[in-house]
Amino acid sequence: MANETNIHRESRLAKLKTLQEKGYNPYPYKFMPTIYAAELQEKYKDLEAGVDTEDRVTIAGRAMAVRNSGMFVDIKDKSGKIQAFCYKKILSEKDMEILKCVDVGDIVGVSGFVRRTPRGELTVAAEKFDIISKSLQTLPEKFHGLTDVDARYRQRYVDFIMNDDSREIFKKRCQITSAVRRYFEQNEFLEVETPMLHPIMGGANAKPFITHHNALDMDLYLRIAPELYLKKLVVGGFDRVFEIGRNFRNEGIDKNHNPEFTALEAYMAYADYNDMANLIEDLVRFIAKDVLGTETLTIGENKIDLTKPFRRVSIVDLIKEKTGIDLLKAETLEQAQEMAKSIGVDAGACTCWGKVVQEVFDEKVEASLIEPTFVMDMPRDISPLAKTHRNNPRLVEHFDAYIGAMEIGCAYSELSNPLEQRERFEAEVAARENGDDEAQMLDEDFICALENGFPPSGGMGMGIDRISMLLTGAETIRDVIAFPTLRKKD
Repeated sequence: MANETNIHRESRLAKLKTLQEKGYNPYPYKFMPTIYAAELQEKYKDLEAGVDTEDRVTIAGRAMAVRNSGMFVDIKDKSGKIQAFCYKKILSEKDMEILKCVDVGDIVGVSGFVRRTPRGELTVAAEKFDIISKSLQTLPEKFHGLTDVDARYRQRYVDFIMNDDSREIFKKRCQITSAVRRYFEQNEFLEVETPMLHPIMGGANAKPFITHHNALDMDLYLRIAPELYLKKLVVGGFDRVFEIGRNFRNEGIDKNHNPEFTALEAYMAYADYNDMANLIEDLVRFIAKDVLGTETLTIGENKIDLTKPFRRVSIVDLIKEKTGIDLLKAETLEQAQEMAKSIGVDAGACTCWGKVVQEVFDEKVEASLIEPTFVMDMPRDISPLAKTHRNNPRLVEHFDAYIGAMEIGCAYSELSNPLEQRERFEAEVAARENGDDEAQMLDEDFICALENGFPPSGGMGMGIDRISMLLTGAETIRDVIAFPTLRKKD
C-alpha cells in the first residue's frame, strides 16, 4: 500500500514539475469564484436539458472525479457539487496543457458559461481552466471513502473531504455553539473570558493537566472548569455572565469523554437551581428549534418530545425506584456499602456516603434515563460548591441533567456563605491528603471574594460536545470534535 501511495505521489510530483517548467504557478495567491455550486443549482433549476445560456460564471473547488480524459470534471465546493465540461474546441491550448495535469483531489478554478447537458446535468462549460492547488496526496477510493476509523480521526481533513455526513455533523456543532450564544445574549447575559492557566485547581472534581511557567518559575493547572472565576465576576457586579471555552481533564477517553472539551457555564444572580432547571429546559428547546427546526429528537428507537416538562426527581428517589433500596436510611458509610452490596454494587472503595450514592446511580440508574430528566439533590459530601439543601442537610441543591442516558449538564444553587465554603474546601483538602487526587484545593482568593458578598445565585454548566452529540445523533464525542485527542501512533 505504501509503495502504491509513493507511485501516485511521484506521478503528481511529475505533473507539478511539468506545470512549473511551463511557467505556470499551480499555487496562486488568490482566486475569486463568483458563485457556489448550490446557488447555481438553485438559480438554474428550471433550465431545460440541452440548453446553453450566455451567463458567465467562475467556480472553484476540489476535483472529485475526472472522466473522459478530463472532458468532465466534478467539482465540489463548500455548498455542493457542479460539473465542469472541458472541451478542446472551447479551451485554449495552454488550458488544455493544464488540464492534462489535473488529478482527483486538486483544487481547480473554472470560468465559463452555464449549460444543461442533453442528459440533464447542470454544467459550467469551461472557457478557462486553472489548477489553483495541486494535491500531492491521493484521496481514498470514491465509493468506500475513509473506512479506517482511526485514519478518519487522524486525517480529519480527508474525512471532511470525503464524508458529507462528517461535514454536516461538524457544521451543526458550530451552529449549536452560535445558537447558545444567541440564547444567552437575548436573555441579557454577558459573554466573558476567564483564565485557562490556574494557580490553584478548582471548580470541579477532576484530575488536572499541569504545566510550568518559566518566567514566574511556577506550576500552573490547565483549567478543569471556569466556575470560580465566573463567580468572582458575579461578586464584582456582573449579575448575568456566561463563558464558552475549553476545559482540560487528565482522565480516560471513551465515547463520551475527551481530555479537552468545550464547556458552557452561566451564572445568574438572584436565582437558585430551580431557575437554572427552567433555563436549561428552555435552552435545549431553543437550540433544537434553531439548529434542527424541530423540538423532537430521535435517539435510537426513542422519540424525545422536548416540549414536555423535563422530569425532576431526587437521586435517592431514582435509586429507590430502580433498586428498592433507600440510601437516605443509611446513617454510616458502612451501612450504605452494605445496601449497595445487597443489589450487586461493589462500593467498597468509596470513602463517603455520597460516593456510594453516586456509584449505585452510575451502575443501576443512569442507563435508563432516556427521557429528559433532572437528577436532583445530590449528596453534600461530593458537591463542595453547592448550597446545602434547604430541607435536608445531607444533600445539596445540585442537579445533573440527562437526555438519552447521557449527562449533558448540571446546575447548583451556588454556595454563598464564605465560612461554610471554607469548611467544604478543608474537607476536600483532607480527601486529597488521603489519596483523592480529584478533590479540590483550598482557594483563599475565592473565599476572600465570597467574603465581599456573593448574591444568591444559580449556576449551570453544559458540555457543548455532549449537546452536539445529542442533537446530531453522533455516536461518539470524536465525531463532534474536529481534531479529537488520539493515542500516539507507532
